[in-house]
Amino acid sequence: SSVDVAVVGAGIVGLAAARELIRRHPSLSFAVLEKEKELAQHQSGHNSGVIHSGIYYTPGSLKAKLCVQGAALCYQYCDQKGIPYKQCGKLIVAVEQDEIPRLKALYERGLQNNVPGLKLIGTKEIQAKEPFCRGLMALDSPYTGIVNYKQVAQSFAEDFQEAGGKILTDFEVTNMEMAKESSPGSEDG
Repeated sequence: SSVDVAVVGAGIVGLAAARELIRRHPSLSFAVLEKEKELAQHQSGHNSGVIHSGIYYTPGSLKAKLCVQGAALCYQYCDQKGIPYKQCGKLIVAVEQDEIPRLKALYERGLQNNVPGLKLIGTKEIQAKEPFCRGLMALDSPYTGIVNYKQVAQSFAEDFQEAGGKILTDFEVTNMEMAKESSPGSEDG
């Protein structure tokens, strides 16, 4: 059979893209093609699961903006779908005096990136949060979390299928050819 749009790869990126495309263009037919027998078998199913807060990226950069926005959307989506996550936070700890200026620079960068809840804490606060951790100062990032991205990918797949998309597993793409473009005046051109 044929479809209007085929997305190759059923990892989280392919499934997220297919989900968004079918939502934007419901009159088109879509398929996701995956060479494995199951979804999210590679990086999506074997990553650290961290929901990054956006501390490290250059202020004003697209990466910084998308990381902060993406974390908020990830938490929101997980809440809507009942996907468990843990907003456990993270401490970035300075253990030597010469690390403190870099820690403060990260703090400023995080503030410029609009990362929620950031604060610098001292030795006693570090130990109160992490009893076995020792440091002079730490950057507390309470917005950092963890989630099982394989579950998120599976939920994206369900959304895609509920919208009428087809997922074909055990379907390896071995060749591609460019199709002729639709005319600029066509409905979904």
